[in-house]
Amino acid sequence: MKPTKTHILKHVGIILDGNRRFAKRLMLKPFKGHEWGYKKIEKLFEWCKEFKIKELTLYAFSIENFDRPKKEFDYLMNLFERAFKETKENKKIHENKIKINFIGRIEMFPEKVKKAMKDLMEATKTYSDYIVNFAMAYGGRAEIIDATKKISQQIKDGKLNVEDINEEVFKKNIYLESEPDLIIRTSESRLSGFLLWQGSYAEIIFLPNVLWPEFSKEHFISCLEEYSKRQRRFGK
Repeated sequence: MKPTKTHILKHVGIILDGNRRFAKRLMLKPFKGHEWGYKKIEKLFEWCKEFKIKELTLYAFSIENFDRPKKEFDYLMNLFERAFKETKENKKIHENKIKINFIGRIEMFPEKVKKAMKDLMEATKTYSDYIVNFAMAYGGRAEIIDATKKISQQIKDGKLNVEDINEEVFKKNIYLESEPDLIIRTSESRLSGFLLWQGSYAEIIFLPNVLWPEFSKEHFISCLEEYSKRQRRFGK
């Protein structure tokens, strides 16, 4: 199908789910599956470049995930630190001018993880050819609450009038202004609070029978083809 203006895909959001179940299938400790999930992300970057998708938002760690068992949590924090340090040194990131952002309540992470995040963002802040947003310590309701607090403080400080609040004002106070055209969820058939504001008109594709480490280029192409067949009316 020849792309039309309504079918140009600029921004894809993906909920990365199913790592632990994948590890169980391999008779490994559940949290070991996150390593497989991490390796899949680099391949995803390559696919997005091939199909000229300029922005990617990945739901990698929710606020609720902080309640994981200590052994798994510690494993994940070490994996995050290592992954972000490796990404900072990855030549492909710099050759392709990929800007890395982190959205969510980042202050909840241990200092070593926060430092790795800040260093990676600093190293890529001038890039704009591609953008990758990692939703970390993220929750859609938390994002809306935090935006409301920011707006309330602006009113309190006399910088904003109540009657001036509109969608544009709210958009400038959430974690991420950009809106995805397509959201993909592996392993389950729900959004779990992902980009509640930004994704209000996104096309959604659920892949309940595909675990994130199993997600292949063929799956990705199938999602893109499905997206191209849909009629995006935006409520009109």
